[in-house]
Formats: sequence, C-alpha cells, structure tokens
Amino acid sequence: MGAGHAHPLHLPRESVVHRLPPQIKIVAAFLGVLCVVATPREAFPVFAGYLAVLVGVWVAARIPPGWILRRSLIEAPFVVLAVLLPFTGPGPQVEWLGLTLSEPGLLGAWNILVKGTLGVLTSLTLAATTPMRDLLVGLQRLHAPAMVTTITTLMLRYMEVIAGEARRMRLARLSRGHDPRFLWQAGATARGVGALFLRSYERGERVHLAMLSRGWTGAMPVLTADTTTRADWVRGLAPVGIAALLAVTGWVIA
Repeated sequence: MGAGHAHPLHLPRESVVHRLPPQIKIVAAFLGVLCVVATPREAFPVFAGYLAVLVGVWVAARIPPGWILRRSLIEAPFVVLAVLLPFTGPGPQVEWLGLTLSEPGLLGAWNILVKGTLGVLTSLTLAATTPMRDLLVGLQRLHAPAMVTTITTLMLRYMEVIAGEARRMRLARLSRGHDPRFLWQAGATARGVGALFLRSYERGERVHLAMLSRGWTGAMPVLTADTTTRADWVRGLAPVGIAALLAVTGWVIA
C-alpha cells in the first residue's frame, strides 16, 4: 500500500502515542474496551474515569477533542435506540419531569450509551494515531490469521480503484442523459451496479493470476521487522493498567 492511500480517520502527528508500535496500540485498545464492558453499569463514577484516561491519551497524542467528537457521530443510531428504552422497558416505573419511565430501561439506555460511546472513542483514538498500513503490520505481528490480513490488505488497496471505477461509470451515465433522481432510472442504476460487480470480479481474477505468476504463496510477506521493546509495552499499556484498576473499583462500589 502506497503512501497515497491515507485513511480519513488517521490524524498525522508527531507524538509518543503515534510512535508506539501498532501491535501495542491494538492490544491496549482491545483490553481497554474489555475493561469498559466488564464494568457494572451502576458504577457511574468509573465511566468518568475511563473518559479521563482517554482525554489523557488525546493530550499525549495531540488530538483535538473536537476532531474526535465530530467523528463519534457514527454511533447516532445506537443513541436513538438508547433513548427509546426508558419508554418501552418493563417496570418498576419512575417519574421524571412529568414522564413515566422504566427504571430498567433507564439503566439499559445508560449502559448502551456510555459503553458504546467509550468503545467508539477508543476505536477512533486507535485509528487517529495509527495509519491503516501500520494496523495491518500490527495484526501481522500479533499473529492474526494470514487470510484475514491478506483479505484486508487487498480490500484496502483496491477499494479506491473500485470507487474510481464507480465514479467514471456514473459520469458516463450522466453524460448520456441518465438522471438518478427519477424512479424510472432505477433500472439503469441497477445495471450499472451489476456491471461494476462484473468488472471488479474480472479485475480480481486478473490480479490473482498476476500474483500467481510472480510466486504468490497465499500469505502476505512480512512488511517490517518487529522492533518492539519492553519500554514500549510499558508505555503503551499504562492506560490499560489504569482502566483495569477502574474496572475493579467498579465492582467494589457497585
């Protein structure tokens, strides 16, 4: 993957977090999310502690909070689901501002909202500090299945190629009088999608044959050598240690 294949969720910076090896950041994000999920939903102050840990990582990585918050809107559908639970959950009921709300529904909505939000913020932090190519390197160093890294690498490489093909086909249709705003043009759009699928499939066959002719063995080559040190692991997992303490605290106070 060339340098031109930048991901919109990556925020290039020079920071201690960006310089950490990718496998450490992947492990830290995974363990951090596990700590959040394992925390009882009644331990309200603990979730504020998780957010404080994330804010500390943002400061160290020089990530503006607004940059993260704008991209966290991806969880909006889950927020809508959480808002509905207090009105549809079972009893007992509580009164609030003239509304009759379900107490288990309120706790369920809080559980979905806070844990989902912290999970999204953690994922965005990982994506902001780690280029996509480095994420693949990290998965490779963590001995992820070779098929997973191979499929992901090829998908990322050719996603822009297919998107460019789709744009060219759309422009060709528009130049011939196609107007996608009208319902009777749905057939042309469907045929365009089918043609794009066939072209992508044929392109994939040609790429696969070209790879076989060049000695492809079914696994991606090692992209870079692993130079991780013990100090890197200590720095990278320090926030996870704090999160683990917060999770234990949550079970004590719940």
